[in-house]
Amino acid sequence: MPSAPTDWDQRADALHIALTQVVLEGGELSQIAAELAQVLDVGVLITSTDGRERAASVPAPVREALDGAGLLDPTGRFRVERAAKDGAVVGAGRARMMRVVAAGADLARLVCVRIDGPITDHDVRAMERACAVAALFITRQEAVNAVESKYRGDFLRDVFLGRAGDPAYVVEHGAGFGWDLGRPLLVACAEIDPPLPDEPPVSQARQRQFQERFSAAWRQVAAVVDPGIASLDFSSEVVTLLPAGADAAADTLLVERTVHAVRGDKGGGRRSFSVGVGRPVPGVTGLPAAYAQARRALEVGRMIHGRGSSTAFDQLGLHRLIALVPDPAELKAFAHDVLGVLAGTTQEAADLRETLQVLLDTNFNVAEAARTQFFHYNTMRYRVGKLERLLGPLGSDPHLRLDVAVALRVLEVTG
Repeated sequence: MPSAPTDWDQRADALHIALTQVVLEGGELSQIAAELAQVLDVGVLITSTDGRERAASVPAPVREALDGAGLLDPTGRFRVERAAKDGAVVGAGRARMMRVVAAGADLARLVCVRIDGPITDHDVRAMERACAVAALFITRQEAVNAVESKYRGDFLRDVFLGRAGDPAYVVEHGAGFGWDLGRPLLVACAEIDPPLPDEPPVSQARQRQFQERFSAAWRQVAAVVDPGIASLDFSSEVVTLLPAGADAAADTLLVERTVHAVRGDKGGGRRSFSVGVGRPVPGVTGLPAAYAQARRALEVGRMIHGRGSSTAFDQLGLHRLIALVPDPAELKAFAHDVLGVLAGTTQEAADLRETLQVLLDTNFNVAEAARTQFFHYNTMRYRVGKLERLLGPLGSDPHLRLDVAVALRVLEVTG
């Protein structure tokens, strides 16, 4: 005589029926999270591989407990790097994380949280079932997204090339994608920084995973900022059209907040990236120029400020012209001709260049420059004399000062 079904057997059957129904109805990840949360009486998060929330069924007390346990960063990302194989302590209970995998591809993370008890072996088996269904949904959605993204990307490229058609048509066509292009816009270009010299080589497939995760992060953050924002993966960069306003300070704050939300606390294996932002434009006709400006700001900003920079086109100043010189050797020759030994790589040359820049910034006010560098006045006078012996009459020749100022900027760009 068969034994009576246990409470777990009943719950497992209920979960199986619920997940099967979700599949048959072509549901969403949020439904998987809701069904699993209801059957197991837990909080459920489905996140990207770096912990960015994609779907959830998490009551407020559970979310507060996760935050109190240090498992959520300020942007709401679940800190996957802190959830070891056996999970993490949350209040009087535990959080357990499982990979969502399909055909060897790492797709997402499934997290279950019970704040008043452990995650049992039965719960883990239920999570495994939910992971299999989630993998099916994510794989299907990524296939659809790949087709849609290519179509949308081709259209936006045509916009940037000025060949997408009449502005009214562009706005109307963009509205079909959910974009609001009939307003002032800012173009932001973001690109993952190249690997450091001491980093191990990464396969093309792995690089593509980094790019896909990076692009998904921008899309997710953009959708929270404004549902009408267009954010697209251009293979090696992500281009996002942020809304612009009449207040430049507010635009700057919007860009900073968006970049900060994408960057987070850099956990979960996130890659360093740089951003360039063009000038605000009143509508789609200005997008080609704004995109070119954003690309220039990205390239020059990274040269000047290094990895992880965020640069607006209007911040480039003289660097815009320097970056237009196609031959780096010519730029370096100019810097060496003007600065002589000060263009060298020794510590003394670097120290004197720093003093020289301070003097230029203070219009050769020796007393102010001495205060800025915390030098005695006579020490600064000695340095001024040494600089003039090396470079010429800097204090009295404005043309020489201009050449020197430009040469110092060239060194910033060329390294």
